[in-house]
Amino acid sequence: MDANDTRFSQSSGPSGRLAGRLAGRLAVLLPLPLGRLYDYLPPPPPAPRPEPGAVVEVPLGPRRLFGVVWGDGVGDLAPERLRAILRAFAVPPVPAVSRRFVDWVAAYTLSAPGQILRMVVSVPAALAPPKRTPIWRAVADAAAPAGFKWTPARRAVMAMLAGGAGRTQADLLAAAGCGTAVLRGLADAGLIALAPPDDGADRDGPPVPVPDWQRPGPTLSADQAAAAEALRAAVATGGFSVTVIDGVTGSGKTEVYFEAVAAALAAGHQVLVLLPEIALGTQWLARFAARFGVEPCLWHSELTPARRRATWRAVATGAARVVVGARSALFLPYPALGLVVVDEEHEPAFKQEDGVLYHARDMAVARAKLGQIPIVLASATPSLETLANVEAGRYRCLVLPARHGGATMPPVELVDLCRDAPERGRWLSPRVCQAIQAALAAGDQAMLFLNRRGYAPLTICRGCGHRLACPNCATWLVDHRRAGSLQCHHCGHTAPRPGTCPQCERTGLFAACGPGVERIAEEVAELFPHARTALMTSDTLTGPEAGATLVAKVLAHELDLLIGTQVMAKGHHFPLLTLVGVVDADLGLAGGDLRAAERTYQVLHQVAGRAGRAERPGRVLVQTHMPEHEVMQALASGGRDRFLALEAASRRELGLPPYGRLVALIVSGADAAAVEAVATALGRTAPRDDRVTVLGPAPAPLALLRGRHRRRLLLKAPRDVAVQPLVARWLLSVPIPSAVRVQADVDPYSFL
Repeated sequence: MDANDTRFSQSSGPSGRLAGRLAGRLAVLLPLPLGRLYDYLPPPPPAPRPEPGAVVEVPLGPRRLFGVVWGDGVGDLAPERLRAILRAFAVPPVPAVSRRFVDWVAAYTLSAPGQILRMVVSVPAALAPPKRTPIWRAVADAAAPAGFKWTPARRAVMAMLAGGAGRTQADLLAAAGCGTAVLRGLADAGLIALAPPDDGADRDGPPVPVPDWQRPGPTLSADQAAAAEALRAAVATGGFSVTVIDGVTGSGKTEVYFEAVAAALAAGHQVLVLLPEIALGTQWLARFAARFGVEPCLWHSELTPARRRATWRAVATGAARVVVGARSALFLPYPALGLVVVDEEHEPAFKQEDGVLYHARDMAVARAKLGQIPIVLASATPSLETLANVEAGRYRCLVLPARHGGATMPPVELVDLCRDAPERGRWLSPRVCQAIQAALAAGDQAMLFLNRRGYAPLTICRGCGHRLACPNCATWLVDHRRAGSLQCHHCGHTAPRPGTCPQCERTGLFAACGPGVERIAEEVAELFPHARTALMTSDTLTGPEAGATLVAKVLAHELDLLIGTQVMAKGHHFPLLTLVGVVDADLGLAGGDLRAAERTYQVLHQVAGRAGRAERPGRVLVQTHMPEHEVMQALASGGRDRFLALEAASRRELGLPPYGRLVALIVSGADAAAVEAVATALGRTAPRDDRVTVLGPAPAPLALLRGRHRRRLLLKAPRDVAVQPLVARWLLSVPIPSAVRVQADVDPYSFL
């Protein structure tokens, strides 16, 4: 996406269609997948007329829904047929910039504005008044009675209530790590008492942390200091700007943009930091707390309902000064947003593949432009889209060429599997095994990377060749030995591993084909029985607590060897980790993904960057069957810029992103014939334009997904073609039955 493309920022959503106003009516946007506003009358007196942005409750048929006032009414329904708004919720109005953002994202992604609104007001329970839970306070001038026993827990509670501070019972017990008996003992002694909550206090959770931007940060290198000063200047100047921090792994990019965060806080702004995997951000959160004294407000799928409710309200009121989250945090209703940071901006995890299809990095740039605020994109391996914007002069780039503190980048050695093959039945080459042995003998830690979960990706009958497949998807079931089941990684279907082949009915002939991380762990246990190992995958790191526990064990040197998938590549800093081994570097190069080479380079470069980040030098061994491939050569030589130049030239010649536009249409449904009919009709009515190419319809690579048959069409156009209006007219040309779904994916990242 071109961040300076404003074709969709004006009069493309509901707020751009406020013509023909009729006095008294109010246009309300509802959180429904509908492309229209609904007119309502204001609530009857004495309730005031809601202003634009007000969150209101309205009737819709027999239901009551929340909605947001978008402006004056626009419909032609007779006044006597209009229904009145029931009430306005006691929450701050959705800011004007958030409403413009809803319109912009809806127009860009070809989605209904109501679908975007559901991401803005994503916690309807937060619209209700906050709980007024009584709080404990210390009794002024109270003295402990004679013989009162002061335990450490009682002292901890009193310390937390010192200075007149009030805390809810749940918050107090959690913070002090004690039980209710401690509070009862203090209350019986007359030292503490329950009191009404503070006026206006939101007691859905603990107090909102307030970062201290005046705390001194670490000493920065000359390159870091220069970059930090440039970011501070961007915040001070204000207005829209995009700054890319292009720094090698371990160069201290986080500490640099923390200076921009401090500057924004000093100016009274809110700050949003987007991370690709917030559940794995343990070390990032610790660094933030060390810099600003408290952790930021978190926004991710693992939050409890109460925590989500409290955080949404804190954002809407402006009490949440810094929010750190995954994709959806971008849509929260910030009243004073002054800075956005997208860390690891190259990560595919920023692309939302369900519901509304959007790329959070690109939408974050659009949000910054609409709000006229600076945005920072940070990465050791910037995406080609970002680098193309730098080359065109739309983004500024700050380069951090060296690791902080004198550490050096580890050399990358290619292990040619045609010459240095593993022993039969094994997956680690002798050279990698020797390197692991040497690292463990030196008291160092090692990491083995294979971007494949489970034990084996395929289970096959050696008697008849039958392969165990998912009944809902066109994919094989993955053997997960530790869980004792076969799993589909697309729909979640699980099944026990059968003893008898359903095809030939013979027993004992199933064989696991290919390695997953569990199989590598099994091999490591045989080769290095005394090594303390752990798996690091999305299966084992099921939330922030699991991630924090594993990181703590690594830092305490309670583990010698990590085995895992690409979650290991994301920002972890392990000082004793000196060796990284990549088991199957060629894995990501297969398939028809136009970004396959770029993504493979990025993930391998990132995982290689985990080695040698402190005083001990690092080493990286990459097992490959294609050492001559340009990706492998770039890794070994450190020639990132040459590789990206070749990749850019190839895409430019073919007119592919970022030098061309793509829009995918995915036609899906339970009835294969109905899906085929709609896909064929779309193919016949495809846009006729000399500058536009439409490919398909064709079966998707995953032709069956979650029980739905799928066909794909792909529209390709030059950068200067406005594809959204073109595709919108195309979709209107074909009647779509209710049993068939057609979804547009503007700027697709997945081609499955």
